[in-house]
Amino acid sequence: MTHIASHRGGTLEFGDSTPRGFSATALMALEEVEFDVHPTVDGAIIVHHDATLDATTDRTGAIAGLTVSEVRAATINYGEGGHPLTLNELCAIFSKSRVDFRCEIKPGADGRPYMDFVPRVVETLARHGMLERTTFSSFLIEALDQITAATDRPKLWLVSPPVLRQLGTSAVIELARAHRIPEIGVHIDTADTGLMAEIRAAGLDFGCWAAHTAPQIEKALSLGVKVFTTDRPSLAIAIRNEKNRETHR
Repeated sequence: MTHIASHRGGTLEFGDSTPRGFSATALMALEEVEFDVHPTVDGAIIVHHDATLDATTDRTGAIAGLTVSEVRAATINYGEGGHPLTLNELCAIFSKSRVDFRCEIKPGADGRPYMDFVPRVVETLARHGMLERTTFSSFLIEALDQITAATDRPKLWLVSPPVLRQLGTSAVIELARAHRIPEIGVHIDTADTGLMAEIRAAGLDFGCWAAHTAPQIEKALSLGVKVFTTDRPSLAIAIRNEKNRETHR
């Protein structure tokens, strides 16, 4: 069965990386919750998509240059007054949930990986008993190498449309093999049966991201990808349930 991952806790339903979105996702009939992490200047780990607060909260500034208190003081736009969560808080929300983690290691505002960050993320997840329920992801090969050095947990390379066009499928596969990456994730609009077949023939798993509309969700399910992320998890669940009912009629 194709797995569903609630992207940033269901951004189009609950706001971007909000407490209510993550809490709602923890109760949903899906398999994974996708989220992004950044460090604060005083050592906390924040669950937030962007490296800065500027675009999605009422505050500004790079998370890595702020204290956890300063970040937590921000209010998330369209998030019913919610504030950015720490990774500790996210682990607490999902500790008794059946929904597993899909943790994206993000770069800083300069586009570069944070120094010595991945081991801290791994340690925090392990301390809360969530590491064995976590798959890691990144757009950056360097970050994926850091993940490999820190843990043997599954990981995947998020390949953007420009990178896929510039490198070509064969080079993407070669890089994945060279860096011991077992799974490729592509934008849903670039996915098709030919690309999926080529990647799977190379012994790699194939998934998609950004399946937010009904046609995109239906495409991911029809292709039979391993997993897809979506900003509309409730819609994705409803469409998958309907497809399953049709299959068993």
